[in-house]
Amino acid sequence: MSNETWQGDAVGLVEAFRVGDRSPLEELEATYSAIDTSNLNAITYVDRESASEQARTADVSKPFGGVPIGVKSLNEVQGWPNDKASVPLKERVGQVTTTQVERIRRDGGAVLAAQTTSSEFGGINLTRTVLFGATHNPWQQGRTPGGSSGGSAAVVAGGLLPIATGGDGGGSIRIPAGFTGLVGLKTTFGRVPLGPNTQYGNLTVTTGCLSRSVRDTARWFDVTNGHDPTDPLSLPRVEGWERGLGIQLDALRGARVAVVPDWGGAVISPIMWEQLEAAATQLINDCSLQRTDAVDTHVPRMGGAWSISGMIEIRAALGDLYPDCADDLTPEMSFGLARTEGKYTEEGRARLEQRRTELNQAVARVFDPASGVDFVITAANPDVAFDAEGPLPAVFGGVEAGIGNNGQLTFPANLHGNPAISVPAGSVDGLPIGLQIVGRHFSEPLLLDLALMMERNQPWPLTAPVPTP
Repeated sequence: MSNETWQGDAVGLVEAFRVGDRSPLEELEATYSAIDTSNLNAITYVDRESASEQARTADVSKPFGGVPIGVKSLNEVQGWPNDKASVPLKERVGQVTTTQVERIRRDGGAVLAAQTTSSEFGGINLTRTVLFGATHNPWQQGRTPGGSSGGSAAVVAGGLLPIATGGDGGGSIRIPAGFTGLVGLKTTFGRVPLGPNTQYGNLTVTTGCLSRSVRDTARWFDVTNGHDPTDPLSLPRVEGWERGLGIQLDALRGARVAVVPDWGGAVISPIMWEQLEAAATQLINDCSLQRTDAVDTHVPRMGGAWSISGMIEIRAALGDLYPDCADDLTPEMSFGLARTEGKYTEEGRARLEQRRTELNQAVARVFDPASGVDFVITAANPDVAFDAEGPLPAVFGGVEAGIGNNGQLTFPANLHGNPAISVPAGSVDGLPIGLQIVGRHFSEPLLLDLALMMERNQPWPLTAPVPTP
């Protein structure tokens, strides 16, 4: 048995459990040893007694039987802190366990090992809060793993845990996946229920995982997808995500693809895009796809509207604590709440809905089966990971990009509900970069097969290299 944590993928760890090469309890102990000495600042809470009991009684015949996982702090777990990474709510304790987490524990057999850091209320793509400080990217100390699922990305890429939960309301799975060299799939809206206390807000949030491999992601959704009555908008269950990997590669031949550097109006690093475009070209050739530049891929920018509607949810969560608690919030949250105060009027709501209608129509035209494309290939992020302490990049290449430059690449899929995946596609200056592939609603199997082709022909390291002393 090894006293080091498992550096392969989660599916491989289950296989090692089943043949007796490793044991769930010893793996958990190695995990906690690694957490105790980690400098990533990616863990906010551990429940060692409960996790140890789960590991001792683990059923390794289950899909993730005995695998220790990280749970993003915004995914409520009964009895765990439920602070939303916010100082004003630091005393709150989870009253229920979210449907996804309950399914991965009960049906998947995973061990809930630790709670991972996130940005405050999931509001920005930087995991640095007043409550917990800055989380670091395992590829380079001092750089961010992104957000809001930054802690989950850091522990998986950093070799502490093989897989962790994430949520994506504006890119919060794909952005950190791209920054840390992981697979991050944002599914069609409703694929995994948001229950049991479902709140829809601006109808953009999906939940999923940060993983090291395509098969890990496929198996995750085998366990977690499917309708639940506590979330009436959740989709019917779909079987065979992992079993179907690779089956549709032949069917992808001739699929039409647009390769778009400025998807959503983002401004992208030319150096990074040169490498991403080369990775996209190889994927197109490997799968015999058809690249086209004839389709208009412009979509309206909606970062401001998304921010306004999101701030309403945060304002409601703070309740009577706001505005007295403003100085206890991260600067971005405090600024956002003040800037959007009073803007969600009747007239403001009408404008927001009109903009969303325009975006829906534009994205529908892009993916129109008769005249559009089957996939849009773009970047997951506009550049490599920035400083862990921030600030969020506001200017790139002399162009005023705004604090939402990162999110512009990921917003469209959230607002229209499309599935999209970030796949590792090399590195720039020693930091990972991610290729984002966006598809039509319900096309996750095709996205996974495209990612699988990249995994086979353009393989990536499963974890960040261990720094030399």
